Amino acid sequence: MNRQHKLLIAIVLLMAWGIPGCKKQELQSTKFNVAFIYVGPVGDGGWTYAHDEGRKYLEANVEGAHTDYFENVSEGAQAERLIRSMARKGYNLIITTSFGFMDATAAVAEEFPDTNFISVTGFRSNEKNLANLMGAMENMRYLAGMIAGARAKEDGEKVIGAVEPIPIPEVIRLTNAFALGVRETCSDCEVRLRWTQSWYDPTQERAAAESLLNAGAHVIATGCDTTGPIIAAAEAGKWGIGYDSRNACREAPERCLTTSYWNWGPSYARMAKEMIDGTWKPGNYYLGYDADIVGLLGFEEGQTPGSGVPESVIPKVRERIEAMKKGTWTRFDLFKGPIRDNQGKMVLEAGQTLTQEDLEGIKGIPGRTDCTICMNWLVEGIVGRLP
Repeated sequence: MNRQHKLLIAIVLLMAWGIPGCKKQELQSTKFNVAFIYVGPVGDGGWTYAHDEGRKYLEANVEGAHTDYFENVSEGAQAERLIRSMARKGYNLIITTSFGFMDATAAVAEEFPDTNFISVTGFRSNEKNLANLMGAMENMRYLAGMIAGARAKEDGEKVIGAVEPIPIPEVIRLTNAFALGVRETCSDCEVRLRWTQSWYDPTQERAAAESLLNAGAHVIATGCDTTGPIIAAAEAGKWGIGYDSRNACREAPERCLTTSYWNWGPSYARMAKEMIDGTWKPGNYYLGYDADIVGLLGFEEGQTPGSGVPESVIPKVRERIEAMKKGTWTRFDLFKGPIRDNQGKMVLEAGQTLTQEDLEGIKGIPGRTDCTICMNWLVEGIVGRLP
């Protein structure tokens, strides 16, 4: 068989499997093999980049581990085919990294009880071989909001822009947390909201940021995957706040105030080690700041706040981080009444708090209590609506 024939067969197989870009696959029988399924490209500078950093951390810190990844995987049927294919190949652990992969992961997990699965974001898990993993990123987005509000107030501005992806409870929770942080340091500031309706869309993310800048936004915060909104803000002489990756400010360091980022590696490595030694227990893992799964650029150990961060807010942010480390201030303190929605309705009375199910918008999920104040509302101070 000549080289052209081999290449043709490879292309046909890739088309048949529906497998997008991937790291070279070399399943190793003597290793603990882990497959990562990504919704975007590893070079997005955001969500997928952060997960790929976690993959590298796992491989470097878990003896005997070997990893592969598949990027730009479409949610739905393509994802399910790929996850099933990886299970058939014999991967010991499959980690899927998008809310839209959740149902497919749960379905394949039932078919392959000897394979372990971790579904990142969402809410599906079982007591056999499927865990759900998430972290309290709302706390970091709240702190980023405090910085945004302080910057706007010091500059005599009142409009802050937020570019957000898809309005599921997870994203609404983070958006609300950001707005609550803004109001903490600038009580008369408003957060103007734009939805991209996509997890990864560089063109739309930048266009949304430009729309907000044209509407008078002085700070642009993004909850999406790319650095486009930060670059747009910098080019307009305004300020940006990143998301997902600790490297999100690299494109415009002088105009980027901070970024709230994910640090998946330690959690991935811990779970993989537990699987290898037989102590892993699948279930719902919603981890706090003390688990080292989230961070805020400029405020972690060995870091210095960006030059654009107002001096007035730095001790306030540090004080709140110390309280998080001690467990004396959590996501439940963040969402504590009184809180009104952006239509003026009282959502939480004074002293009232949300439950974990409220924060996640859980309803009709076996084994979980239904939410009563479900996360399907926007807090006071946000100018925008839920589609």
